[in-house]
Amino acid sequence: MASLLIFVALITLSSSLAMAADHSTLQDFCVAESNSKVLLNGFPCKNPSMVQAGDFYFSGLHIAGNTSNAAGSRVTPVATTQIPGLNTLGISLVRIDYAPWGINPPHTHPRATEILTVIEGSLEVGFVTSNPENRLISKILNKGDVFVFPIGLVHYQRNVGNGNAMAIAGLSSQNPGVITIANAVFGSKPDISTDILVKALQVDKSVISKTQSKF
Repeated sequence: MASLLIFVALITLSSSLAMAADHSTLQDFCVAESNSKVLLNGFPCKNPSMVQAGDFYFSGLHIAGNTSNAAGSRVTPVATTQIPGLNTLGISLVRIDYAPWGINPPHTHPRATEILTVIEGSLEVGFVTSNPENRLISKILNKGDVFVFPIGLVHYQRNVGNGNAMAIAGLSSQNPGVITIANAVFGSKPDISTDILVKALQVDKSVISKTQSKF
């Protein structure tokens, strides 16, 4: 009897562990109902009888983004906000434009792995492994090359050419999220205490204050 109880307990535990990941969709689609007041992990479903082709469509990815900013890059997202039909499907897309020597600053996607393809130009790309190694893995990519940034790791891209560059990236979430490291550390609202940043970064207080003022 004791052996049977142990067996049942193990089966129950393994079943609960196996179900810890996101569930598969239970219908053909769940087009996001953006006007709903119901709060969900995602978006409520639009009535299927009201779904149209436009719910699965986006136009404009051929238009270059405006890169006249400090970083010299622009990300054009294609996620659930742009295509409601992506809701529950676990994917999204971005176009990234880079001015000459422009960068997509170090950032993370807390909910998605990213796979990037260079469409025009050449990019230096890289990501940093987690503590304690913090090893930089980087490579120069040319037109047609593909690179993967694992979920949650800090990564970046830089245009290493004198002309414009452009890439398309797929992400394994309908809402991958983005945390730009400098913005998060120096531009939080309210500010992270200067004393904390001085101790964390081992720099003078004036350096912290000056950096925070830029964000």
